[in-house]
Amino acid sequence: MAEGYAVSQPKGFKNQIEKVAIVGAAGYSGKYMVQELLRNGRQKVTAITREGGTSQMPDGVEVKKVNYDDHEALTQALRGQDALIITMGVRASPDQQTKLIEAAAAANVPWVIPNEFGNDNANAAVRDDVFINSVKTQYRDLIEKLGKSAWIGICCGFWYEFSLGGGPDTYGFDLKNRTVTLFDDGTQALSTSTLPQVGRGVANLLGLKILREDENDKSPCLSDFKNKFAYMASFVVSQKDMLESVLRVTKTEEKDWKITSEPTAARFQRGNELFQKGDYSGMRISLYTRNFYPDQGGNFAVTRGLDNEKLGLPKEDLDEFTELAIRWATDGTLERYGQ
Repeated sequence: MAEGYAVSQPKGFKNQIEKVAIVGAAGYSGKYMVQELLRNGRQKVTAITREGGTSQMPDGVEVKKVNYDDHEALTQALRGQDALIITMGVRASPDQQTKLIEAAAAANVPWVIPNEFGNDNANAAVRDDVFINSVKTQYRDLIEKLGKSAWIGICCGFWYEFSLGGGPDTYGFDLKNRTVTLFDDGTQALSTSTLPQVGRGVANLLGLKILREDENDKSPCLSDFKNKFAYMASFVVSQKDMLESVLRVTKTEEKDWKITSEPTAARFQRGNELFQKGDYSGMRISLYTRNFYPDQGGNFAVTRGLDNEKLGLPKEDLDEFTELAIRWATDGTLERYGQ
């Protein structure tokens, strides 16, 4: 992998990502990344899908259908790619990402964005307290061990519209039945992103030049993020901020809602106990609750700072996405994605 300045690289060096492969291109988050990559128009986009897959891709996306268990075929599908984006559901087979990473290394793909969209997993407390966070470390470690690719983790927090509309296990809101459970007093803020913002963030990240041109070039480049996390967010809000937005959008008042509270520590423990008994909802409860702890573990805008400006990300309107969350919660959109 090239290092230093672009001006000192060998003849023929290309200082841009030109070809991007994505797994999960038609998925819940992947489709927004594909949309923004195509909008930017800087790279050729290839969707890597399973044999027999029926997902429809937008015009301009090449599709390669592969047996993920066939290492050579998967390697061949990734050969010549400059970057691989992996997006998968949390219930995907754990060895699926391993196979993709190993094939990317064999194909000499220099950049991999693993299935790492969410919490600040560089924060040891947040990472180690939640199982679904801690298991992601192995994939970053594997990329580094294989030594052919660099990884970039996307720390974007939870998807705002998905989580607000996702029911009481996530941000504590049951929008259909107008109930809210505040964690502690509901004033702890966290960093959260909309799906379109994450799509823009990933596309704009891969649109950066790989290296600075020379020592006088102070602009951001992809190598700034080598084996690190990129931090992006749409909003820094508390549950009470969310509630105020919901009240504005629905033109209701607090008296129209049933509002209760639960201590974060007790809620986190309850979630862990449910998960240990095989109840998947417990994982969601503990994962979300941990990010509302007063240690600011979920508020990486404060603890890390955001890369929004480097990535050219716009400011968004909270109420616009609150309205979308309400619509998704009532029209069945989230049910189709298992939320």
